Amino acid sequence: MRLSDSSEERSQSTPRRHMRRGVTVVISSVLTLLLCLAYVVGDAFDVVPGSLTFSGVSRPTFSTAQQAFRSSTLMTSVERDKAVDAAAATSAMNTLLSAEGVGNDSSVVIADGTGKVVAQHNADTAREPASTLKTLTAFTASTVLDMNSTLDTEVYLNQTGADGGAQLILKGNGDMLLSDGENDSAHINGRAGLGTLARESAQALAARGISSVHLSYDDSLFGSDRKPNGIEQNDAEWRYFAPISSMAVDGGRQWTDTVKGADPDVESSYPTRSTQTALDTANTFAALLAGNGITVNGAPAAGAVPQGISALVKVRSAKLSEIMAFMLRNSDNTEAELLGRLSAIKLGTENSSAGAVKAVEQTLQQQSIQSSGLHMADCSGLSPGSTVTATTLNAIQQHFIASGNKTAAAAEGMSVTGLVGTAADRATNASANGLLRVKTGTLSTVTSMAGNVSRTSGGLLTFAVIVNNPQNAWSATQAINAFMTKLPEL
Repeated sequence: MRLSDSSEERSQSTPRRHMRRGVTVVISSVLTLLLCLAYVVGDAFDVVPGSLTFSGVSRPTFSTAQQAFRSSTLMTSVERDKAVDAAAATSAMNTLLSAEGVGNDSSVVIADGTGKVVAQHNADTAREPASTLKTLTAFTASTVLDMNSTLDTEVYLNQTGADGGAQLILKGNGDMLLSDGENDSAHINGRAGLGTLARESAQALAARGISSVHLSYDDSLFGSDRKPNGIEQNDAEWRYFAPISSMAVDGGRQWTDTVKGADPDVESSYPTRSTQTALDTANTFAALLAGNGITVNGAPAAGAVPQGISALVKVRSAKLSEIMAFMLRNSDNTEAELLGRLSAIKLGTENSSAGAVKAVEQTLQQQSIQSSGLHMADCSGLSPGSTVTATTLNAIQQHFIASGNKTAAAAEGMSVTGLVGTAADRATNASANGLLRVKTGTLSTVTSMAGNVSRTSGGLLTFAVIVNNPQNAWSATQAINAFMTKLPEL
């Protein structure tokens, strides 16, 4: 059979088409390689942008490194032994003692950086200290606890609950400064957020195909003793203290009758506080779970984490050193009692308010701090009946300024005149701002202060003042303000 002319042409042209395609591919490949080579050459000669270059690399020069100092070397450069003018110190003290409103029930001590007393009045007389007692608790906690540790709030999942359903257990470890929102890295109060905890819990549950749970809460950390005896005598409305628990939102503050301040780390107003903060926290957490698509069956109930299971998710509080600063600067009674109780658990002195007091007293004894006349009704100074001497308060400050001890968190956490805390506006002259770290104390019959001072002429000093039963509390406080403002000039 003979092919048609068109069929014959097609059969003859097929090899030619294949040859042309091959030539085209070869030419395209060569051009591509040439373009790549051209770009590499252009890059090397800095004609086009790229990482290759023939240009020399500039070699920056640095001046010789300055000498590095150990912290102990820096501390010893402070003139701790620089003498304080005893006459000037005595004059400042006498001006305070004779000031209007102070009365006759007062103690004062001023010491140089080595602890040598340069002026004193009834320094060994035990008096009610109010919140300056917190410096003893801070000293103890910073001595026995790891100040870099955190108080984690955890969620556990038990998939073999009593009714066969999934059970979530919310477990607190002492963070009473939770927020009801997301974690807040910019603040101490609210560093850990229940909103974050609920969202991450819901995600973990969804990954396991769980959309419905029963919720319980484990508030067993502090046993049944949650408050010092009689503390409500100075706080009938629970505005300055909440019974300690394993967890609380914003220290248990209930913002129903008081305007909330803008900064959660500054206690500028005092709403009433809850006396059932763990249950409140669990209820808030349940609502947040629901908002994240998890059905919570029934109301949260008290429970315990079963043995042998690990936390599903957790959120971390601020470091204990930061919580210490929050306590001291705001004179927060709840956090003071909590730090005392954590110290008691660590030392094994008994998980109770009495055990917390014993932990402080034991630590003072071990550190050879003179504590005659000391009686602690609590760890915060809010309960009536505590007594301490100005000598003991001053000894604590001496430890705070000493090099090589473990109490830096307490020393650095105190209020700084002109800057932060309850003494931010206590100086009567701006020249003292930033030069005093102090702890203030105030009750209806007490005004007190203890701290350490950076002197303008170099060197350090420490001091303590306790005024009981002032003739006029406001005037006595102003006299203490004027007194401490003079100290940097001594």
